[in-house]
Amino acid sequence: MVIKVFLASSSGSTAIKKKQQDVVAFLEALKVDYTPLDIACNEDNRMWMRQNVPEDKKPANGIPLPPQIFNEESYCGDYDTFFNAKEDNLVYTFLGLPPPPGSKEGQAEEEEEQEEEDLQSEEEEELRQLEEQDEQGRAVVSGGGRGRRRRRRRVGRNTGGRG
Repeated sequence: MVIKVFLASSSGSTAIKKKQQDVVAFLEALKVDYTPLDIACNEDNRMWMRQNVPEDKKPANGIPLPPQIFNEESYCGDYDTFFNAKEDNLVYTFLGLPPPPGSKEGQAEEEEEQEEEDLQSEEEEELRQLEEQDEQGRAVVSGGGRGRRRRRRRVGRNTGGRG
């Protein structure tokens, strides 16, 4: 899987430059393989980026600004969504990559899997107990047929013969 980061090498905006540097520096710190694609010098890159950012993710003017991040053809997000994922320790999830063992995100994923396994075990145990209770209930009902009749008779006697 190749992470594609669409950048503008000759942006006049310092805000865009800082955002691009932040994304690239963080990916390099995590040792994530990525390909920087310049939209300022390459019209094909610019057109591909603009066409592949989902409509609901585009700004009001319809032209997405760099940095835009993709995993192969799959859109990951812009700087703001990257920043939120970084703050939540979910960058690998954001990028669509498996977290490395020992990372905070990897540990959280392992804990979540363990919780799911525990929950599944609890549900299986509850189901087993319900099945046992059901089996015990059937045994009582099949063996206790006379007791029911007696209760009905008693009810019939207490209601004046109606019953």
